[in-house]
Amino acid sequence: MKVRDFTVEEVLRRSIAPFIEKYHYSQNVNGVQSTHCFGLYKEGNFGLPTMIGAMMYAWPSMPATAKKYNPDDPLRIYELRRLVCIDDTPTNTESYFIGNTLKWLKKNTNIQVIVSFADPHHGHSGVIYKASNFIYKGETGKGSILMVDGKEMHSRSLNQRKRPYSREIKRRYDAGDPNIFVKKLPSKHIYVYYLDKRLRRKYEE
Repeated sequence: MKVRDFTVEEVLRRSIAPFIEKYHYSQNVNGVQSTHCFGLYKEGNFGLPTMIGAMMYAWPSMPATAKKYNPDDPLRIYELRRLVCIDDTPTNTESYFIGNTLKWLKKNTNIQVIVSFADPHHGHSGVIYKASNFIYKGETGKGSILMVDGKEMHSRSLNQRKRPYSREIKRRYDAGDPNIFVKKLPSKHIYVYYLDKRLRRKYEE
C-alpha cells in the first residue's frame, strides 16, 4: 500500500459510525453532533473501495473553545472529534488523511479554524497534528472520568436523572459503592489549524 493511492471522500455519518465504534479507542460516537464526515479508502478485492480510516468534524463540544480560538467569529470553527485508521497502514497515512480533509473544508465551507485535542490518557501526544502543521496551544485543565465496574463513563452520567441506568449509578455512588468512583485524568494537548492563514498571523501576534 502507498499513501498516494488512497482516496478521501466526504461520506454520511452512518457509513463510518460502525468503523469508528470498532477501531477508535472511544468505541462510540455518542454525543458527537458531526457536521462533516470523511472516509479513507484503499482499493480492495475486485477493485472495490475498502474503508481503512474515518474522521468526524463537529462544532466544538464546549462553546468557550470556539470563542477562545476564533474570537472574532466563533461560528466558523470546527473541532476534529474523531480520527482513526486501521493499524496496517503506511507511515504518514493519518497526516495525508487530515491534509485532504482540511483542503476539502477550505474549498467547500466557510470554516476558518480547526481545533483538536490529544488525550495522554489514551496514549496520544499530538504527533499526528504536528505532522499536519497544526499549532500547539498548550494544555487544558485536568479532567476526570467516572469508573463504573471497571468501565469508563462520562462524569455527566451521575447527573442524567431521566435515564434509569444513570439513576442506578447515582444511587450506588451515593451509597458508597467502591466499584463506582471518579478518577482524575491528565490534561489534554491543544492543537489548532488555521484554514484562514490571516488569522494565524493575527492570533499569533
